[in-house]
Amino acid sequence: MSDALAELSAQGVSVWLDDISRERLQSGNLQQLIDDRHVVGVTSNPTIFQKALEKGTAYDEQVRDLALREIALDGAIRYLMAYDIRWACEVLRPVYDRTNRVDGRVSIEVDPRIAHDTARTTAEAKGLQWLVDRPNVLIKIPATKEGLPSITAATAAGVSVNVTLIFGLDRYDAVMDAYLTGLEQAKENGHDLSQIHSVASFFVSRVDTEVDKRLDKIGTDEAAAVRGKAGIANARLAYERYEKVVGSERWQALKAAGANEQRPLWASTGVKDPAYDDTMYVVELVAPNTVNTMPEATLNAVADHGRIRGNAIAGTYADSQKVLDDLAALGIQYNDVIEVLEAEGVQKFEDSYAQLVESVKTQVGAAARS
Repeated sequence: MSDALAELSAQGVSVWLDDISRERLQSGNLQQLIDDRHVVGVTSNPTIFQKALEKGTAYDEQVRDLALREIALDGAIRYLMAYDIRWACEVLRPVYDRTNRVDGRVSIEVDPRIAHDTARTTAEAKGLQWLVDRPNVLIKIPATKEGLPSITAATAAGVSVNVTLIFGLDRYDAVMDAYLTGLEQAKENGHDLSQIHSVASFFVSRVDTEVDKRLDKIGTDEAAAVRGKAGIANARLAYERYEKVVGSERWQALKAAGANEQRPLWASTGVKDPAYDDTMYVVELVAPNTVNTMPEATLNAVADHGRIRGNAIAGTYADSQKVLDDLAALGIQYNDVIEVLEAEGVQKFEDSYAQLVESVKTQVGAAARS
């Protein structure tokens, strides 16, 4: 039997798990996925933490300790998240060492409630790096307009950043520029550029969810023919822009100074529409020097029946642009889709964080009374 995840890794795609929980760490499941599923990184977000905290009893002891110490609510949430991130960093440290610091990465996100506050986001990024205190941590900063200067400032301070919630091509250009500017400033600040890493998380399935909804309203055969194509086409065109940046003189100068490329990371790769192949956002986005962060269900689907056919992006740019052109001809405005997705993405994480706050508040309160 073929090992699709091993083939994926051999094609230059780093397999990351889009999930973390104390239970997964305690049980040794993360180590098992590293050993058996070729997982070399982990991403997290407020939704993942909110679901993890409400499941089981794994967090009870730490919650009780936080209650006894009378830690403020926001601080308690940071301690709870940092505990899991530090642990995961330790589990993945051998991968980090083996891959010369490229993989073995674990991501933790800044408070999404400050996604439109540049100064607070930058301060939070530096604070989380200090709190986790592991060389293989990545700090997630959202790619809002206000987040762009934070990407530069954090990178300039030597923080390795996972830029999240990227949906549009122009915003992706701005993200890459923000990273390069940060590297240039880091060099001026005397930082060792070889120690700074970054990924840019380009969201995929949510694009199809929004575009397909609009196509279904149109209801024509022409609209039906484009269903399920926008997300992959958009991501492939993003990779084209990445290739242009890493081929530029600006990047080559930074590379000569020891800088690392900001790798494209395909996020939101779990299929939302059951009519689609559950591995499509993995097998159709195979390309060198990329990351695919998958929910466990998608990871298992790829392992079970994924078909890796080599580089799936090379030679697709004209066809990918045609998909966007066809959508425009149908009256679907690309920029409006992207604006809606960014606003919804930030709001979803804010809502999850609010639920997380309430959950921690309830649990800490109960522990304090016991």
